[in-house]
Amino acid sequence: MRFSILSLVLASSVSASITHPEHIHRRADHEWDHILKGADIANFILPRDTEPIAPDYIANYNLRSRKVDPLSLGVDSVKQISGYLDDLKNDKHLFYWFFESRNDPVNDPVVLWLNGGPGCSSLIGLFTELGPASIPNKDLKPVQNPYAWNNNASVIFIDQPINTGFSYSSKEVHDSHAAAQDLSSLLSLFFTQFPQYSKQDFHIAGESYAGHYIPSTGNEILTNNHTNINLKSLLIGNGLTDPLTQYKYYRPMACGEGGKPAVNTPEQCAAMEAAAQTCLPLIETCYLTNLKADCVAATLECNQLIFSVYRQSGKSVYDVRQKDGDDVPNYVADFLNQDSTKQALGVEVSRKWEMCNLNLNLAFVENGDWMQPIQRFVTTIMQKIPVLIYAGDADFICNWLGNQAWTNALEWPGKAAFAAAKISGVNVDGKEYGQVKHADKLTFLRVYEAGHFVPQNQPVAALNFFTRWLSGEWRS
Repeated sequence: MRFSILSLVLASSVSASITHPEHIHRRADHEWDHILKGADIANFILPRDTEPIAPDYIANYNLRSRKVDPLSLGVDSVKQISGYLDDLKNDKHLFYWFFESRNDPVNDPVVLWLNGGPGCSSLIGLFTELGPASIPNKDLKPVQNPYAWNNNASVIFIDQPINTGFSYSSKEVHDSHAAAQDLSSLLSLFFTQFPQYSKQDFHIAGESYAGHYIPSTGNEILTNNHTNINLKSLLIGNGLTDPLTQYKYYRPMACGEGGKPAVNTPEQCAAMEAAAQTCLPLIETCYLTNLKADCVAATLECNQLIFSVYRQSGKSVYDVRQKDGDDVPNYVADFLNQDSTKQALGVEVSRKWEMCNLNLNLAFVENGDWMQPIQRFVTTIMQKIPVLIYAGDADFICNWLGNQAWTNALEWPGKAAFAAAKISGVNVDGKEYGQVKHADKLTFLRVYEAGHFVPQNQPVAALNFFTRWLSGEWRS
């Protein structure tokens, strides 16, 4: 079922070209409940301070939206909105699907969820992790998720960057900064069209390559002072944020130093250590020069050297406890590719929905985005809002050791306090499910017995820490 990050990287010797939909069914304006033009509101998105700064690029965007009949799909009974963000100048169209909170949508916070890849649809998270329903059987009937994150928050799922999932374009986005501009524009227009949600606290959450997307988008929002995006925090799960530090911990995680038994032999571990010694200077060069050629070279060389050794273990990159290829049937794609589903959501692409877009992944790799030191944004962001880094402790690809290490190494005013902070157990229903460390605006949470996809592996724990974080715990 999973479209492996590893398979995407190892395929990067193939020339990347964006796959365009063969046919687009552009829906008539009367099929949408609302069409909001960015040019009409650009002058009204003002800064929180006294200086009237507005991102000029928002005038290029429009937002189309329509109510989704809950009975038509059976995913949830709450109010739902779907639609597209359109950049007509650049022919870009981002698909989104919004679910109101099951609890108190008038007062509950709003959360944006992003999956990674790059190039993987956020509808993966919707139907296999934290969304209101799953599609577990071939009858394609949604089954309600009692641990959905919209139990106490309204949640937006976006297929991004363009050409991911139901999004489409004749152009391409191949770096996290450009993706962040699209996302921040969508959010500004969404909260303008639906101002009742702009009053609530807003948080951005995601996993994997969202460790790039989320800090980039948070920085874009805070830098441009979008006044109707009430951004309060960021949550990154098993993310790729500081590649240089993360790549130092592949050998330790594979070789028994991450709390799980070693999956590689001593000889393989020695080979992985040698690979790291070759690889890490390449990432350092990328950090230093920020040249595309250097960053692409680091990505291709490091992933080939390290993961070719890890694959000899026969274990999944997403969970060191599982065999590689232990996937379940992809009923999610079957559900989303039904004509009735596409009609209910206003989907405009004729091609089939797929979890991930290989060509888009390669475009990011070939542009040097993979090895960017995104943690530098986190330092700036924490001047204004708190950040939660959480990690399942059985993941390999973005393992908890690396995430713990980069949070400890991060240069910021609270570094000393964070280093001295006590590590405490975190519990739900009398059972400890992880360990948390917190100081000032930074929190690190290790989640026991979870792989790369924490809300899927530990749904009770995930909903617990998510709800506690939104309520303000660990954020002061």
